[in-house]
Amino acid sequence: MSSRSKRSSHRLRAACALGAVALLALCTTLPGTRLDRRGEELVACGELFHVGSPVVLWTDAGGYDAYRLEKRFRAAEQPENKARYGLRGNLPEAIAARVAQQGWELADLQQVVHQFVLHFDAAGTSRRCFEILQDVRNLSVHFMLDVDGTIYQTLDLKERAWHATIANDFAIGIEIAHPGAWSAPRHADMMRWYERDEQGWRMKFPGFLGDPGVRTPDFVPRPARPEPVQGKVHGKDLWQFDYTPQQYRALARLTAALSKVFPRIRLEVPRNPDGTVRTTALPEAELRAFEGIVGHLHVQSNKVDPGPAMDWEGLLRQARSLRD
Repeated sequence: MSSRSKRSSHRLRAACALGAVALLALCTTLPGTRLDRRGEELVACGELFHVGSPVVLWTDAGGYDAYRLEKRFRAAEQPENKARYGLRGNLPEAIAARVAQQGWELADLQQVVHQFVLHFDAAGTSRRCFEILQDVRNLSVHFMLDVDGTIYQTLDLKERAWHATIANDFAIGIEIAHPGAWSAPRHADMMRWYERDEQGWRMKFPGFLGDPGVRTPDFVPRPARPEPVQGKVHGKDLWQFDYTPQQYRALARLTAALSKVFPRIRLEVPRNPDGTVRTTALPEAELRAFEGIVGHLHVQSNKVDPGPAMDWEGLLRQARSLRD
């Protein structure tokens, strides 16, 4: 081998070694760590924080921008100039004064935000979810989680997204792609979304969706558990297919990151006196005081999401292992 070839070989090995070190550092970075943009970060007060799972921001190609004042998919229907988000309210006087003068600083937002609200979107995919929020209902949510585990962030976390009534002032929200929960184990609407193949139950996309918009090519969503899960929400029996393993992995990483960035979001959920996860709404005072992770069902008695299939204990276990 010539001396030039040897030098090239040494440089290549050194570059590979440096690349391996960088990759190892990224893989071992804890959720919630400040980083430069690499495609796995959330945004809070303009700062980037590591999640450890793909995050598509509203500024990215293919992202969903809840700052836009017009419709996203139905722009030809009618012109609009309407915001779908607002300013967080009911702030302590000192924080309100600072925000009015200079905008949000992370230290102030950390004092205000103390809940992470989980929803299922009843839309089936994040693309359809954003269409309904932005184009139909004039609502918003900070995050959407698609069936393949892709996280979309639509707003900076400083904003008051419109997703959970009285919790909006102090909460961050996520819509998890899922068609919903039903009052019977083989409900007709459920069967529009699920079918069996040789590997078991899989989620299918009804024709009315058109392009489902899932970023992973040819992705087949399969529930984390093989059969529908039955449980009570607000005292009523419901059946629901589980979320996908990819969604649970991404949600655990996002939950861990949010808990680190916002220390008041404890890795805990509302519980009954016997320690089981509560399946009813919290009284308003109790809700406002709770610091941790809640479902939409804990905020409003007319909501059942994220439904009986949500594996709260598994989610908390994964998030704690990542947070620690």
